[in-house]
Amino acid sequence: MAVNNELIKDDLYEAVNGEWIKTAEIPADKPATGGFNDLVDDIDKQMMQDFNDFVAKGNVSGALGQSVELYQLALDFKRRESEGNAPLRAVLQRIEALNSLADYQINWADFILTGLPSPVNFDIDADMKNATVNALFAAAPKLILPDKTYYEDGNPQKEALFTVYRSMMEKLLKGAGYNAAKATDIIDQAISFDALLVPNVKSAEESADYSKMYNPQTFAEFTAHSQTVDLGAVAKQLVGAEPEKIIVMEPKYFEAIAGILTDAHFAEFKNWMIAKTVAGLSGYLTDELRGISGEYSRSLSGSKEPMKQQKYAYYLAKGEFDQVVGDYYGRKYFGEEAKNDVHQMVEKMISVYQSRLTNNTWLGESTREKAVLKLSKLGIQVGFPDKVNSLYDRLIVDNTQPLLTNLLAFNKIETADMYSKWNQPVERDRWEMSAATVNAYYHPFKNIIVFPAAILQAPFYSLKQSSSANYGGIGSVIAHEISHAFDNNGSLFDEYGNLNNWWTDEDSKQFKNKAQQMIDQFDGIEFAGQKVNGKLTVSENIADAGGLSCALEAAKSEADLDTEAFFINWAKIWRMKATEQYMQLLLSIDVHAPAKLRANVQVQNLDDFFTTFNIKSGDAMFLDEGERVKIW
Repeated sequence: MAVNNELIKDDLYEAVNGEWIKTAEIPADKPATGGFNDLVDDIDKQMMQDFNDFVAKGNVSGALGQSVELYQLALDFKRRESEGNAPLRAVLQRIEALNSLADYQINWADFILTGLPSPVNFDIDADMKNATVNALFAAAPKLILPDKTYYEDGNPQKEALFTVYRSMMEKLLKGAGYNAAKATDIIDQAISFDALLVPNVKSAEESADYSKMYNPQTFAEFTAHSQTVDLGAVAKQLVGAEPEKIIVMEPKYFEAIAGILTDAHFAEFKNWMIAKTVAGLSGYLTDELRGISGEYSRSLSGSKEPMKQQKYAYYLAKGEFDQVVGDYYGRKYFGEEAKNDVHQMVEKMISVYQSRLTNNTWLGESTREKAVLKLSKLGIQVGFPDKVNSLYDRLIVDNTQPLLTNLLAFNKIETADMYSKWNQPVERDRWEMSAATVNAYYHPFKNIIVFPAAILQAPFYSLKQSSSANYGGIGSVIAHEISHAFDNNGSLFDEYGNLNNWWTDEDSKQFKNKAQQMIDQFDGIEFAGQKVNGKLTVSENIADAGGLSCALEAAKSEADLDTEAFFINWAKIWRMKATEQYMQLLLSIDVHAPAKLRANVQVQNLDDFFTTFNIKSGDAMFLDEGERVKIW
């Protein structure tokens, strides 16, 4: 693409994306559009057409056929209208029948399996100190507002969001069969219970530090936190045995839980459950309630309208059968040839990283050796899984039952399956992200990198693009995920995914100093009327820096090197046009820096950027050599 190099000296992101930004329109049902979002839109259109073809021809069976059955059930709004709120009333009656915490205790495990609100979020994942075995984790429930920072005095969004929340809940509770006075009481008490949680839960910034997640407690220590509810009993019911330990992710919350789950607070707790259940499940009833149930989230993001009915039904089916739909998409639209090609590209990026680690000048020899060892054990997942989890064969749509009833039944099967994995070997090769997802990730507990098929297309990757453009796109994304193995979180885990300090004290000190430089580089930058939190975004910024730097080195090894194309495509993949509300929400809770800053700030750390575009002191994009942050 033709870009004015003089404009790049002022603002790389604007020079590459400015004309697009002027004409781009944010879809009414979304808070943003851009590089990632455009790919999502294209995939959605193609897959919705395929699902409609499946319906018309009736020629698909197995788990994929069940996803099509669910799609049709979700799309039958005439039936949902006739069923009204009856499917939800059946659920709410179970909560309404509770008169004490003792009553709740009897139902607690089944409520969790069904997907109803719980004062403890239990989960199964690899034990962070023994990553070959699955452990039981326990955390606090989610707040009503997006993050505890929203509750701070002086936050202008607090009252505005609660006003929207109250308005939405009044309408939803009415739709669920409650009169106005009862609805007001439910909302008031739900907000009161939410307020009890706020001082004791982690903020997004605190949650971004993985090392603080690992707080193992013995069964006796865990159960001693509360006398009014039996934490141990529900844990045993979920996993089928008495766990030797529970990994507590938010110790402060469990230290306070005895004062939260009391008989005096039971009414607040019960109404909190009712409010969260109504908010979470009303969208599966009539189309009117579906629209109302999204008012709060749309206010947060700035989206103007709910999803269209067809897209909503497809998203629901894709969400329930994510690996099945992803496998279909990956095999049909990506294929084995492209899978192998990208796999080789990943291996090349790993070799670049290996060379960098081997020749690193600020790490000691023992730490370098351990880093290279970790890299050699890195698992690679590209395109789509070799096999799909047999769990999906157990998800059978019952067309005699309402949509909500089917979804709750599915949730029970899926949640029980998750808890059955407690104390079992970790399935390192199991995919957790659908191949139809435009994203990629690194899992520190498993030491694997994953690149779904959906992201492996232009502008990230295409045989029609130059090698330099591909390296500026998917190459930088691949190296970004590799870099996560060595960011401020990933660096805490060894080659097996164990939380294990493999750094010398001196090397650790050096790394923390460099990480602080990255924090300082982003912290306080004004954006969308707020400021970037350098600490919240540090891990992603370190990964961006390492990824971009290593991808550039790989591009230099190709005969057709074109550094202009490399940097221009890097800026292009971050193009984004979003509502101000959405950008402000991301600044509060997202571990990634704003897209424009990812594009502009990181290139300023690379000497080649300045020589490529002849950027000198006095140009807006210039950064003194001493201020350029170089880690990997």
